[in-house]
Amino acid sequence: MHYVNLGATGLKVSRICLGCMSYGDGATGHQAWALKEDESLPFFKQALEAGINFFDTANVYSLGASEEITGRALKQLARRDEIVLATKVHGQMRPDANGKGLSRKAILTEIDHSLTRLGMDYVDLYQIHRFDPETPIEETLEALHDVVKAGKARYIGASSMWAWQFMKALALQRANGWARFVSMQNHMNLIYREEEREMAPLCRDQGVGMIPWSPLARGRLARAADQTTARTESDRFDKFLYKNSEDADRAVIGRLGDIATARGAARAQIALAWLLAKPGVTAPIVGATKPEHLSDAVAALEVKLTPEEIARLEEPYLPHAVAGFI
Repeated sequence: MHYVNLGATGLKVSRICLGCMSYGDGATGHQAWALKEDESLPFFKQALEAGINFFDTANVYSLGASEEITGRALKQLARRDEIVLATKVHGQMRPDANGKGLSRKAILTEIDHSLTRLGMDYVDLYQIHRFDPETPIEETLEALHDVVKAGKARYIGASSMWAWQFMKALALQRANGWARFVSMQNHMNLIYREEEREMAPLCRDQGVGMIPWSPLARGRLARAADQTTARTESDRFDKFLYKNSEDADRAVIGRLGDIATARGAARAQIALAWLLAKPGVTAPIVGATKPEHLSDAVAALEVKLTPEEIARLEEPYLPHAVAGFI
């Protein structure tokens, strides 16, 4: 396993992050494909044995069940000081008016609920899951600063938003002496590259580490274009993310398959190797519901694509409508 600093911090994280959205309770209806606790445990064990020390979940995943499973698994299998645990806040957790968002009330309430579910005293990285246009950004940023100063989070990060919104937040944090965002969890993969226009250059300039979500485009980059899975059929967000430029996406997926075949490697290895080679990318967040999902992700660290292969993969791409900010 390779370890790098997360952005401009001294925090060392593995170059693969295990995404824990797939572990929870499908009965909630939020992630119908989610594995139950006994099915999830082997993936935490496999990740730790591979040297992965970075784990990402969110309060909204299976309405808290993912945090509970993640916390219990890591307590059983790892020493707290040796892992880097990230969670997120923003999504709807209760039906009342303050049951979602990034108000001071929501943030200070939800960090305590997350820590209770995780069975931990602190998280290493506390992230805003999305931008909240209904809350003054200063209120959100000061509340996050207070979470850090209270010792409930070591660092804070952000997720998908417009680059101007992220730069405004960074500038306000610097001006007020507040804890600064050290990471950006953005939507980035071979068939969705819009983040390369503004967000990626901004993150590199500001020393913010990128930890992309959906690096395999909800599994599309791990299989032939005409194949589907149970998750593809049931995931409404999947259909929202990848509803445009299907012909161009198929062309990219076809090139990916050609290169994978020529190298004798899995498609996922090539797709992740492409992303890992992008400047500023710290650790793609990889979900795993089969052992090969993790083994392919780790193997991708040793795949070095040639400039010609990268050019072939990128050439068919067409611009997409921005997706993933809500």
